[in-house]
Amino acid sequence: MIHDMMPGTEEQLQKEMTSAYVGIDPTADSLHIGHLVSVMMLKHFQRAGHRPIALIGGATGMIGDPSMKSAERNLLDEATLRHNQESIGKQLAKFLDFDSEAPNAAKLVNNYDWMKEYSFLNFIRDIGKHLTVNYMMAKDSVKKRLSSESNVGMSFTEFSYQLLQGYDYLFLYQNEGCRLQMGGSDQWGNITTGTELIRRKAGGEAFALTCPLITKADGGKFGKTESGNVWLDPRYTSPYKFYQFWLNVSDGDAEKYIKIFTDLTKEEIDVLVKEQEAAPHLRPLQKRLAKEVTIMVHSEAAYNSAVEASSILFGNSTSEALKNLDEATLLDVFNGVPQFEVSREAFQAGVKAIDLLTEQAAVFASKGEMRKLVQSGGVSINKEKLADQDALITESSLLNSKYILVQRGKKNYYLLIAK
Repeated sequence: MIHDMMPGTEEQLQKEMTSAYVGIDPTADSLHIGHLVSVMMLKHFQRAGHRPIALIGGATGMIGDPSMKSAERNLLDEATLRHNQESIGKQLAKFLDFDSEAPNAAKLVNNYDWMKEYSFLNFIRDIGKHLTVNYMMAKDSVKKRLSSESNVGMSFTEFSYQLLQGYDYLFLYQNEGCRLQMGGSDQWGNITTGTELIRRKAGGEAFALTCPLITKADGGKFGKTESGNVWLDPRYTSPYKFYQFWLNVSDGDAEKYIKIFTDLTKEEIDVLVKEQEAAPHLRPLQKRLAKEVTIMVHSEAAYNSAVEASSILFGNSTSEALKNLDEATLLDVFNGVPQFEVSREAFQAGVKAIDLLTEQAAVFASKGEMRKLVQSGGVSINKEKLADQDALITESSLLNSKYILVQRGKKNYYLLIAK
Protein backbone atom coordinates (compact mmCIF):
# COMPACT_ATOMS: atom_id res chain seq x y z
CA MET A 1 0.00 0.00 0.00
CA ILE A 2 2.98 2.31 0.30
CA HIS A 3 4.12 4.19 -2.79
CA ASP A 4 6.43 6.77 -1.26
CA MET A 5 7.28 8.24 2.11
CA MET A 6 9.49 11.01 3.37
CA PRO A 7 12.70 10.07 5.16
CA GLY A 8 12.06 9.89 8.90
CA THR A 9 8.37 8.89 8.58
CA GLU A 10 8.90 5.34 9.81
CA GLU A 11 11.04 6.48 12.74
CA GLN A 12 8.33 8.99 13.74
CA LEU A 13 5.65 6.27 13.71
CA GLN A 14 7.79 3.93 15.81
CA LYS A 15 8.64 6.67 18.30
CA GLU A 16 5.14 7.72 19.48
CA MET A 17 1.43 7.82 18.77
CA THR A 18 1.20 10.08 15.71
CA SER A 19 -1.75 12.01 14.28
CA ALA A 20 -2.15 11.77 10.51
CA TYR A 21 -4.76 13.11 8.15
CA VAL A 22 -6.25 12.32 4.76
CA GLY A 23 -8.25 14.88 2.77
CA ILE A 24 -11.61 13.89 1.27
CA ASP A 25 -13.46 15.87 -1.37
CA PRO A 26 -17.09 16.52 -0.31
CA THR A 27 -18.62 17.16 -3.76
CA ALA A 28 -21.13 14.31 -3.17
CA ASP A 29 -22.93 13.02 -0.08
CA SER A 30 -21.32 9.61 -0.42
CA LEU A 31 -17.83 8.23 -0.77
CA HIS A 32 -17.12 5.94 -3.73
CA ILE A 33 -14.66 3.07 -3.80
CA GLY A 34 -11.94 5.33 -5.20
CA HIS A 35 -11.87 6.91 -1.71
CA LEU A 36 -11.52 3.52 -0.05
CA VAL A 37 -7.75 3.29 -0.49
CA SER A 38 -6.98 6.30 1.69
CA VAL A 39 -9.77 5.35 4.13
CA MET A 40 -8.16 1.91 4.52
CA MET A 41 -4.83 3.67 5.20
CA LEU A 42 -6.50 5.52 8.09
CA LYS A 43 -8.08 2.27 9.31
CA HIS A 44 -4.73 0.43 9.37
CA PHE A 45 -3.17 3.49 10.96
CA GLN A 46 -5.69 3.49 13.83
CA ARG A 47 -5.35 -0.27 14.31
CA ALA A 48 -1.61 0.28 14.75
CA GLY A 49 -2.32 2.66 17.65
CA HIS A 50 -2.08 6.00 15.83
CA ARG A 51 -4.69 8.77 15.60
CA PRO A 52 -6.47 9.30 12.26
CA ILE A 53 -7.95 12.62 11.19
CA ALA A 54 -10.37 12.70 8.24
CA LEU A 55 -10.40 16.15 6.69
CA ILE A 56 -13.44 17.08 4.63
CA GLY A 57 -12.19 19.55 2.02
CA GLY A 58 -15.13 21.94 2.17
CA ALA A 59 -12.99 24.92 1.14
CA THR A 60 -10.53 23.22 -1.22
CA GLY A 61 -13.32 21.09 -2.72
CA MET A 62 -14.87 24.29 -4.00
CA ILE A 63 -11.95 25.26 -6.21
CA GLY A 64 -10.64 22.05 -7.77
CA ASP A 65 -7.28 20.34 -7.64
CA PRO A 66 -4.88 20.42 -10.60
CA SER A 67 -3.44 17.00 -9.81
CA MET A 68 -6.80 15.29 -10.22
CA LYS A 69 -9.05 16.97 -12.75
CA SER A 70 -8.76 18.63 -16.10
CA ALA A 71 -11.78 20.84 -15.38
CA GLU A 72 -12.60 23.06 -12.43
CA ARG A 73 -15.28 22.12 -9.92
CA ASN A 74 -18.59 23.69 -9.07
CA LEU A 75 -19.04 25.92 -6.07
CA LEU A 76 -21.01 24.25 -3.26
CA ASP A 77 -23.26 26.22 -0.93
CA GLU A 78 -22.74 25.76 2.81
CA ALA A 79 -25.95 23.78 3.40
CA THR A 80 -24.98 21.21 0.74
CA LEU A 81 -21.47 21.09 2.17
CA ARG A 82 -22.73 20.37 5.70
CA HIS A 83 -25.12 17.69 4.44
CA ASN A 84 -22.30 16.01 2.48
CA GLN A 85 -19.96 16.19 5.48
CA GLU A 86 -22.54 14.58 7.77
CA SER A 87 -23.25 11.77 5.30
CA ILE A 88 -19.54 11.08 4.69
CA GLY A 89 -18.91 11.13 8.46
CA LYS A 90 -21.51 8.38 8.95
CA GLN A 91 -19.83 6.26 6.28
CA LEU A 92 -16.37 6.79 7.78
CA ALA A 93 -17.68 5.59 11.16
CA LYS A 94 -17.90 2.09 9.65
CA PHE A 95 -14.13 2.09 9.21
CA LEU A 96 -12.84 4.34 11.98
CA ASP A 97 -13.58 4.61 15.70
CA PHE A 98 -14.65 8.20 16.38
CA ASP A 99 -16.49 7.62 19.65
CA SER A 100 -14.20 5.79 22.05
CA GLU A 101 -12.36 7.38 24.97
CA ALA A 102 -9.07 6.06 23.56
CA PRO A 103 -6.35 8.67 22.96
CA ASN A 104 -6.25 7.61 19.29
CA ALA A 105 -9.99 8.08 18.63
CA ALA A 106 -10.49 9.39 15.09
CA LYS A 107 -11.50 12.99 14.43
CA LEU A 108 -13.51 14.56 11.57
CA VAL A 109 -12.67 18.14 10.57
CA ASN A 110 -13.65 20.46 7.71
CA ASN A 111 -11.19 23.00 6.31
CA TYR A 112 -14.09 25.33 5.48
CA ASP A 113 -14.29 26.04 9.22
CA TRP A 114 -10.87 27.70 9.33
CA MET A 115 -10.83 29.08 5.78
CA LYS A 116 -14.23 30.82 5.58
CA GLU A 117 -13.19 33.84 7.72
CA TYR A 118 -9.61 34.01 6.43
CA SER A 119 -9.22 37.13 4.27
CA PHE A 120 -7.26 37.00 1.03
CA LEU A 121 -4.92 39.78 2.24
CA ASN A 122 -4.09 37.94 5.44
CA PHE A 123 -3.62 34.68 3.58
CA ILE A 124 -1.11 36.03 1.04
CA ARG A 125 0.71 37.91 3.82
CA ASP A 126 0.85 34.97 6.29
CA ILE A 127 1.21 32.04 3.91
CA GLY A 128 1.95 33.19 0.35
CA LYS A 129 5.25 34.84 1.19
CA HIS A 130 6.78 31.61 2.53
CA LEU A 131 6.82 29.74 -0.78
CA THR A 132 8.33 30.94 -4.04
CA VAL A 133 6.58 30.67 -7.39
CA ASN A 134 9.63 28.70 -8.61
CA TYR A 135 9.01 26.12 -5.86
CA MET A 136 5.32 25.84 -6.77
CA MET A 137 6.02 25.65 -10.54
CA ALA A 138 8.40 22.74 -10.03
CA LYS A 139 5.59 20.45 -8.84
CA ASP A 140 4.74 17.65 -11.29
CA SER A 141 0.99 18.35 -11.10
CA VAL A 142 1.57 21.98 -12.15
CA LYS A 143 4.15 21.15 -14.85
CA LYS A 144 1.82 18.55 -16.33
CA ARG A 145 -1.08 20.98 -16.64
CA LEU A 146 1.02 23.83 -18.01
CA SER A 147 2.63 21.66 -20.66
CA SER A 148 -0.50 19.73 -21.53
CA GLU A 149 -1.14 19.40 -25.23
CA SER A 150 -4.79 20.20 -24.74
CA ASN A 151 -3.79 23.81 -24.02
CA VAL A 152 -6.21 23.98 -21.10
CA GLY A 153 -3.74 25.97 -19.04
CA MET A 154 -4.27 26.57 -15.33
CA SER A 155 -6.20 29.26 -13.52
CA PHE A 156 -4.67 31.14 -10.59
CA THR A 157 -7.34 29.50 -8.42
CA GLU A 158 -6.05 26.04 -9.23
CA PHE A 159 -2.44 27.14 -9.01
CA SER A 160 -3.08 28.34 -5.45
CA TYR A 161 -4.58 24.96 -4.48
CA GLN A 162 -1.29 23.63 -3.12
CA LEU A 163 -0.97 26.71 -0.88
CA LEU A 164 -4.42 26.06 0.57
CA GLN A 165 -3.69 22.36 1.10
CA GLY A 166 -0.34 23.33 2.62
CA TYR A 167 -2.13 25.67 5.01
CA ASP A 168 -4.49 22.86 6.07
CA TYR A 169 -1.47 20.81 7.08
CA LEU A 170 0.04 23.77 8.97
CA PHE A 171 -3.29 24.40 10.74
CA LEU A 172 -3.62 20.75 11.80
CA TYR A 173 0.05 20.68 12.83
CA GLN A 174 -0.49 23.70 15.09
CA ASN A 175 -3.98 22.82 16.40
CA GLU A 176 -4.11 19.00 16.40
CA GLY A 177 -0.42 18.07 16.68
CA CYS A 178 -0.69 16.44 13.24
CA ARG A 179 2.70 15.25 11.97
CA LEU A 180 1.77 13.21 8.90
CA GLN A 181 -0.39 13.65 5.80
CA MET A 182 -1.35 10.66 3.67
CA GLY A 183 -2.98 10.41 0.23
CA GLY A 184 -2.71 9.01 -3.29
CA SER A 185 0.63 9.20 -5.09
CA ASP A 186 -0.68 12.07 -7.27
CA GLN A 187 -0.93 14.16 -4.08
CA TRP A 188 2.81 14.00 -3.29
CA GLY A 189 3.48 17.55 -4.54
CA ASN A 190 0.63 19.08 -2.53
CA ILE A 191 1.58 17.16 0.63
CA THR A 192 5.25 18.12 0.49
CA THR A 193 4.24 21.78 0.01
CA GLY A 194 2.61 21.43 3.44
CA THR A 195 5.72 19.92 5.04
CA GLU A 196 7.80 22.76 3.56
CA LEU A 197 5.36 25.39 4.86
CA ILE A 198 5.50 23.85 8.35
CA ARG A 199 9.31 23.92 8.22
CA ARG A 200 9.50 27.54 7.05
CA LYS A 201 6.67 29.08 9.07
CA ALA A 202 6.67 27.01 12.27
CA GLY A 203 10.21 25.62 12.22
CA GLY A 204 8.64 22.17 12.67
CA GLU A 205 9.12 18.76 11.12
CA ALA A 206 6.25 16.97 9.39
CA PHE A 207 6.04 13.95 7.13
CA ALA A 208 4.37 12.58 3.98
CA LEU A 209 3.22 9.09 2.99
CA THR A 210 1.42 8.14 -0.23
CA CYS A 211 -0.22 5.01 -1.53
CA PRO A 212 -0.21 3.88 -5.17
CA LEU A 213 -3.10 4.96 -7.40
CA ILE A 214 -5.16 1.83 -7.87
CA THR A 215 -5.75 0.83 -11.48
CA LYS A 216 -7.23 -2.21 -13.17
CA ALA A 217 -4.94 -4.79 -14.76
CA ASP A 218 -5.96 -3.50 -18.20
CA GLY A 219 -4.85 0.01 -17.25
CA GLY A 220 -8.43 1.29 -16.89
CA LYS A 221 -9.59 3.46 -14.01
CA PHE A 222 -10.37 1.55 -10.83
CA GLY A 223 -13.92 1.81 -9.53
CA LYS A 224 -15.51 3.15 -12.69
CA THR A 225 -18.15 1.06 -14.43
CA GLU A 226 -20.27 1.80 -17.48
CA SER A 227 -22.92 3.26 -15.19
CA GLY A 228 -20.40 5.48 -13.35
CA ASN A 229 -18.77 5.29 -9.94
CA VAL A 230 -19.32 2.43 -7.50
CA TRP A 231 -20.68 4.26 -4.44
CA LEU A 232 -20.70 3.23 -0.78
CA ASP A 233 -24.25 4.56 -0.30
CA PRO A 234 -26.88 1.90 -1.14
CA ARG A 235 -29.09 4.65 -2.66
CA TYR A 236 -26.58 5.05 -5.50
CA THR A 237 -25.10 1.54 -5.77
CA SER A 238 -27.19 -1.30 -4.34
CA PRO A 239 -25.38 -3.84 -2.12
CA TYR A 240 -26.04 -6.41 -4.89
CA LYS A 241 -24.31 -4.28 -7.54
CA PHE A 242 -21.53 -3.44 -5.09
CA TYR A 243 -20.98 -7.14 -4.37
CA GLN A 244 -21.04 -7.96 -8.09
CA PHE A 245 -18.36 -5.33 -8.81
CA TRP A 246 -15.86 -7.09 -6.53
CA LEU A 247 -16.96 -10.56 -7.60
CA ASN A 248 -16.27 -9.75 -11.26
CA VAL A 249 -12.75 -8.30 -10.99
CA SER A 250 -10.01 -10.18 -12.84
CA ASP A 251 -7.80 -12.75 -11.06
CA GLY A 252 -4.82 -10.37 -11.12
CA ASP A 253 -6.86 -7.51 -9.71
CA ALA A 254 -8.45 -9.72 -7.03
CA GLU A 255 -5.00 -10.70 -5.74
CA LYS A 256 -4.01 -7.02 -5.56
CA TYR A 257 -7.27 -5.66 -4.14
CA ILE A 258 -7.64 -8.25 -1.36
CA LYS A 259 -4.38 -6.97 0.15
CA ILE A 260 -5.60 -3.37 0.12
CA PHE A 261 -9.32 -3.50 0.87
CA THR A 262 -9.55 -6.19 3.57
CA ASP A 263 -8.12 -6.85 7.02
CA LEU A 264 -7.08 -10.41 6.11
CA THR A 265 -3.62 -11.45 7.23
CA LYS A 266 -0.81 -12.20 4.79
CA GLU A 267 -1.11 -15.92 5.69
CA GLU A 268 -4.85 -16.00 4.91
CA ILE A 269 -4.27 -14.25 1.58
CA ASP A 270 -1.42 -16.63 0.64
CA VAL A 271 -3.77 -19.60 1.19
CA LEU A 272 -6.45 -18.00 -1.01
CA VAL A 273 -3.89 -17.25 -3.76
CA LYS A 274 -2.82 -20.94 -3.77
CA GLU A 275 -6.48 -22.03 -3.95
CA GLN A 276 -7.03 -19.65 -6.87
CA GLU A 277 -4.02 -21.08 -8.74
CA ALA A 278 -5.27 -24.62 -8.18
CA ALA A 279 -8.89 -23.93 -9.21
CA PRO A 280 -9.29 -20.50 -10.85
CA HIS A 281 -12.81 -21.36 -12.06
CA LEU A 282 -13.99 -21.46 -8.42
CA ARG A 283 -12.80 -17.85 -7.93
CA PRO A 284 -11.97 -18.13 -4.19
CA LEU A 285 -10.12 -14.79 -4.22
CA GLN A 286 -13.00 -12.86 -5.77
CA LYS A 287 -15.59 -14.50 -3.51
CA ARG A 288 -13.67 -13.72 -0.33
CA LEU A 289 -12.84 -10.18 -1.47
CA ALA A 290 -16.50 -9.48 -2.34
CA LYS A 291 -17.61 -10.91 1.01
CA GLU A 292 -15.15 -8.94 3.15
CA VAL A 293 -15.71 -5.58 1.46
CA THR A 294 -19.53 -5.91 1.23
CA ILE A 295 -19.80 -6.77 4.95
CA MET A 296 -17.42 -3.94 5.89
CA VAL A 297 -19.26 -1.29 3.84
CA HIS A 298 -22.84 -2.56 4.21
CA SER A 299 -23.54 -5.46 6.62
CA GLU A 300 -23.58 -9.23 6.85
CA ALA A 301 -27.31 -9.22 6.09
CA ALA A 302 -26.71 -7.15 2.93
CA TYR A 303 -23.95 -9.56 1.89
CA ASN A 304 -26.22 -12.60 2.40
CA SER A 305 -28.99 -10.92 0.36
CA ALA A 306 -26.51 -10.15 -2.44
CA VAL A 307 -25.33 -13.78 -2.54
CA GLU A 308 -28.94 -14.98 -2.59
CA ALA A 309 -29.81 -12.48 -5.35
CA SER A 310 -26.83 -13.71 -7.41
CA SER A 311 -27.99 -17.31 -7.10
CA ILE A 312 -31.41 -16.34 -8.54
CA LEU A 313 -29.82 -15.43 -11.84
CA PHE A 314 -26.98 -17.94 -11.92
CA GLY A 315 -28.13 -20.88 -9.78
CA ASN A 316 -31.11 -23.00 -8.81
CA SER A 317 -32.71 -20.73 -6.28
CA THR A 318 -36.26 -20.93 -4.99
CA SER A 319 -39.30 -18.78 -5.58
CA GLU A 320 -39.08 -17.88 -1.88
CA ALA A 321 -35.69 -16.21 -2.44
CA LEU A 322 -37.12 -14.28 -5.38
CA LYS A 323 -40.07 -13.03 -3.32
CA ASN A 324 -37.68 -11.75 -0.65
CA LEU A 325 -35.90 -9.37 -3.05
CA ASP A 326 -36.65 -5.69 -2.70
CA GLU A 327 -37.58 -3.82 -5.88
CA ALA A 328 -34.20 -2.12 -6.39
CA THR A 329 -32.28 -5.40 -6.13
CA LEU A 330 -34.77 -7.21 -8.36
CA LEU A 331 -34.27 -4.57 -11.07
CA ASP A 332 -30.47 -4.71 -10.61
CA VAL A 333 -30.40 -8.51 -10.89
CA PHE A 334 -32.48 -8.48 -14.07
CA ASN A 335 -31.00 -5.35 -15.55
CA GLY A 336 -30.77 -5.85 -19.31
CA VAL A 337 -33.30 -8.70 -19.64
CA PRO A 338 -36.20 -8.04 -22.07
CA GLN A 339 -39.11 -6.25 -20.40
CA PHE A 340 -42.78 -6.09 -21.32
CA GLU A 341 -45.42 -3.77 -19.95
CA VAL A 342 -48.78 -5.42 -19.28
CA SER A 343 -52.01 -3.72 -18.23
CA ARG A 344 -52.69 -4.22 -14.51
CA GLU A 345 -56.34 -4.91 -15.35
CA ALA A 346 -55.34 -8.24 -16.93
CA PHE A 347 -54.00 -9.43 -13.57
CA GLN A 348 -56.98 -8.06 -11.66
CA ALA A 349 -59.32 -10.20 -13.73
CA GLY A 350 -56.88 -13.12 -13.91
CA VAL A 351 -55.25 -14.07 -17.21
CA LYS A 352 -54.31 -17.48 -18.59
CA ALA A 353 -50.53 -17.98 -18.71
CA ILE A 354 -50.67 -18.92 -22.41
CA ASP A 355 -52.55 -15.69 -23.28
CA LEU A 356 -50.27 -13.59 -21.07
CA LEU A 357 -47.03 -14.86 -22.62
CA THR A 358 -48.11 -14.76 -26.27
CA GLU A 359 -50.72 -12.00 -26.66
CA GLN A 360 -49.99 -9.56 -23.78
CA ALA A 361 -46.19 -10.03 -23.81
CA ALA A 362 -44.36 -11.61 -26.75
CA VAL A 363 -42.26 -14.05 -24.72
CA PHE A 364 -43.28 -16.76 -27.22
CA ALA A 365 -43.89 -16.27 -30.92
CA SER A 366 -46.86 -18.68 -30.90
CA LYS A 367 -49.08 -20.64 -28.54
CA GLY A 368 -47.88 -23.89 -30.12
CA GLU A 369 -44.26 -23.07 -29.26
CA MET A 370 -45.22 -22.30 -25.68
CA ARG A 371 -47.33 -25.49 -25.28
CA LYS A 372 -44.38 -27.66 -26.31
CA LEU A 373 -42.00 -26.01 -23.84
CA VAL A 374 -44.54 -26.15 -20.98
CA GLN A 375 -45.00 -29.90 -21.61
CA SER A 376 -41.25 -30.50 -21.37
CA GLY A 377 -41.06 -28.45 -18.12
CA GLY A 378 -39.13 -25.59 -19.68
CA VAL A 379 -41.24 -22.60 -18.54
CA SER A 380 -41.16 -21.06 -15.06
CA ILE A 381 -43.08 -18.15 -13.60
CA ASN A 382 -41.47 -16.52 -10.56
CA LYS A 383 -39.07 -19.49 -10.32
CA GLU A 384 -41.89 -22.06 -10.15
CA LYS A 385 -42.34 -24.51 -13.03
CA LEU A 386 -45.49 -23.87 -15.03
CA ALA A 387 -47.33 -27.20 -15.16
CA ASP A 388 -50.48 -25.96 -16.88
CA GLN A 389 -50.48 -23.49 -19.77
CA ASP A 390 -54.01 -22.37 -18.81
CA ALA A 391 -53.09 -21.58 -15.19
CA LEU A 392 -54.53 -18.23 -14.09
CA ILE A 393 -52.02 -15.51 -13.28
CA THR A 394 -53.50 -12.93 -10.88
CA GLU A 395 -52.38 -9.90 -8.88
CA SER A 396 -51.27 -12.21 -6.06
CA SER A 397 -48.49 -13.47 -8.37
CA LEU A 398 -46.93 -10.01 -8.72
CA LEU A 399 -43.52 -9.55 -7.09
CA ASN A 400 -43.36 -6.25 -5.17
CA SER A 401 -46.97 -5.80 -6.39
CA LYS A 402 -45.61 -5.02 -9.84
CA TYR A 403 -43.44 -7.69 -11.55
CA ILE A 404 -43.65 -11.20 -13.00
CA LEU A 405 -40.43 -13.04 -13.79
CA VAL A 406 -40.68 -15.49 -16.70
CA GLN A 407 -37.98 -18.04 -17.47
CA ARG A 408 -37.92 -19.75 -20.86
CA GLY A 409 -35.48 -22.64 -20.92
CA LYS A 410 -32.45 -22.38 -18.66
CA LYS A 411 -31.05 -18.99 -19.47
CA ASN A 412 -33.71 -16.76 -21.01
CA TYR A 413 -35.41 -14.40 -18.59
CA TYR A 414 -38.17 -11.86 -19.20
CA LEU A 415 -39.60 -9.28 -16.81
CA LEU A 416 -43.29 -8.37 -17.05
CA ILE A 417 -44.25 -5.07 -15.48
CA ALA A 418 -47.85 -4.35 -14.47
CA LYS A 419 -48.78 -0.79 -15.39
